[in-house]
Amino acid sequence: MSERETYPAGVPCWVDTLGPNPGRLTEFYGAIFGWDFAGPGTMPGDGSPGEYHVARLRGRDVAGIGSLPAGATPGPPGWNTYVRVESADRAAADARAAGGAVVAEPFDAPPAGRLAVLADSEGAAFCVWEAGDREGAQLVNEPGGWSMSFLNSRDTEAATSFYGELFNWSAEPFEFGELTAFLFRLSGFVGGEPQQPVPRDVVATMMPADAGAEAHWGVDFWIGDTDAAAANAEELGGGVIVAPHDNPAFRAAVLADPNGARFGVNQLTAVP
Repeated sequence: MSERETYPAGVPCWVDTLGPNPGRLTEFYGAIFGWDFAGPGTMPGDGSPGEYHVARLRGRDVAGIGSLPAGATPGPPGWNTYVRVESADRAAADARAAGGAVVAEPFDAPPAGRLAVLADSEGAAFCVWEAGDREGAQLVNEPGGWSMSFLNSRDTEAATSFYGELFNWSAEPFEFGELTAFLFRLSGFVGGEPQQPVPRDVVATMMPADAGAEAHWGVDFWIGDTDAAAANAEELGGGVIVAPHDNPAFRAAVLADPNGARFGVNQLTAVP
């Protein structure tokens, strides 16, 4: 399932990061992940001179890097997760009804699709995507590709209720070290890889947020060499937030790009 052509409603389908100097970011991520880039195009929907680059691996779309839209108020740097929906307008209304908020009202990004920026009941922002010509990432779950998005939540019960109402996700607890984390599952979805240790209807994960931390969404990517990526990140003007370390199936690290946007990298070490 590394190559995908379509995404059903309720499944995360795309990730991007926006900030100043996207040209520097393309250099950084190109060196970290081996990405090529299509673009720059203009930012969707507003006709502003901002740039948007589509990252590609083996000729297939994997992620986006762009500048902030004109007039946008900069927030904390990070990676954005987009969840596929049938209607961005209906998702925005449903998010309000479920106790969330609409950060940016639905708008068109022709011919790619239509989107909105929403926030859950704790303020964690995410995007919804009503596909036009672009369904989402065409390559996932391989080195250099996006593997999973995760929610850090201060109130996992509230988050479970919100995303259950909005996307029909259920939350299944699992033990992660000394923490109880959760798998967000969407009944009927088949994704991931046949040999993976979690059910193939898992669409995202949720972890309890550290004390005092804001609720937020983040992203993980697979990589061929975690230690090399960490060394390269520092040399390229980024940083290492969590040094490379071993988990049961991965060698993992948390890195930051030159804008300060954090992202996880995971090198598969367990033999399938």
